[in-house]
Amino acid sequence: MRTLSNMGFALFGAALIAISFGLARFAFGLFVPSISTDLDLSAYLIGIIGALPLISFVLATLVAPLAADRLGARKLAILSSGLGAVGLALISQASGALSLGVGVFICGICTGFMMPALTVAMQALVSRTMHGRVSSIMNAGTSIGIIVAVPTVVFLSDAWRFTYAMFAALAGIGIVAAWYFLPSVSRIMPANAAPPPPISRLQWSRLIRLTLFAFAMGFIAAPYWLFAPDLAVTLGALPTGHTGWLWFAVGVAGLGGAMVSDLADRNNPPITQALMLMMLSSSLVLLAASPSQLGLAMFSALVFGLAYMSLTGLYLMTGIRLLPGRLSMGPVLPFMAVALGQAAGSPIAGMLVDGFGYAYAFSVFSVIGIVVAILSPIYPGHIDYWADWTDETAAEEQEVPLPVEDAGLQAAYDRQLLDENGEPVEPVAEEEDAKSTPRP
Repeated sequence: MRTLSNMGFALFGAALIAISFGLARFAFGLFVPSISTDLDLSAYLIGIIGALPLISFVLATLVAPLAADRLGARKLAILSSGLGAVGLALISQASGALSLGVGVFICGICTGFMMPALTVAMQALVSRTMHGRVSSIMNAGTSIGIIVAVPTVVFLSDAWRFTYAMFAALAGIGIVAAWYFLPSVSRIMPANAAPPPPISRLQWSRLIRLTLFAFAMGFIAAPYWLFAPDLAVTLGALPTGHTGWLWFAVGVAGLGGAMVSDLADRNNPPITQALMLMMLSSSLVLLAASPSQLGLAMFSALVFGLAYMSLTGLYLMTGIRLLPGRLSMGPVLPFMAVALGQAAGSPIAGMLVDGFGYAYAFSVFSVIGIVVAILSPIYPGHIDYWADWTDETAAEEQEVPLPVEDAGLQAAYDRQLLDENGEPVEPVAEEEDAKSTPRP
């Protein structure tokens, strides 16, 4: 194994995330027009198939902590990349709905295993004071993977089988890279971190609200991820190759999502969530209203990418903050909820497209987004409106104050690991312990 620097690990993790999330999961919508035409698939069937990788992602995420403990970071990342290569190869050779569904299902398992593997490796290789920055860079890998997929659609719009074969080859490179650069460690919690206390009733209340909002956001975003390129081709008569620019805009705007979510956590999360949900809803309507104008369609994609990535980043930080000391639960639950929301929304979007058309389907999901945005005051942020309605929860709120200055992604990671006194594990002490303990 070759040891990586903090930034080296961040860039390496972003590359693996680009393959597993960007190519194996989110790039599928780009190729829906070509795949559905070649395999003669209805929008409802595409909706069901589009939900499969999200379901398998959730199933993989449920067993990922146990897999990371048993296999370690290196073997789990190798397994993830290997599954990605197999799933992408199966998609490239798909002859119908069944084989295509098997391929995308396996790709979802790949996605579910990759982030836990990198989280374990980050605990072993990256200084605690850098966890926030490294995590942000790795999360940007999703947008990078989406951007990387764009040229294949622009120049190889009708060669989706060849494109997925190339994606499979990149996943194969990921197998070798994971074996070479990642440690075999399986311990997530540092030795000087205390076991987390039981989850309180206030924490459960906040966690339920966060999960419901994350599920709703995934549900609202489902038709865009799956059917936006197909809408532009079917309603707007845009050439198939031009739809790649939509995903380019999504990827570029998504790179700013980490900055927006960090600023949101430092200011007022409920207001920011409401704004981002309104942007998400407006992107659906804008695309449905002007699919024939590439400029406006790309602007819609920019709005969607910024809103979606900002919201996922905000949910990640809230999950980390709500459950300090629970590395395998706090950051994971919001992503599971988003995936389940998309899995539920995809077949419903397909059914509405088949029955009423793209414009109607996208408009319905946009209205749902507006309604959810109106409910944002009960989001579990710094100003907890819901908790203030009862004296009991308000008293509990005072027992666990959240300083305004203790905000942002790095602050959330600092509070993630606590010692026996309930205080954050000191980075200096941890680094000294790491120096005295040989790395595997």
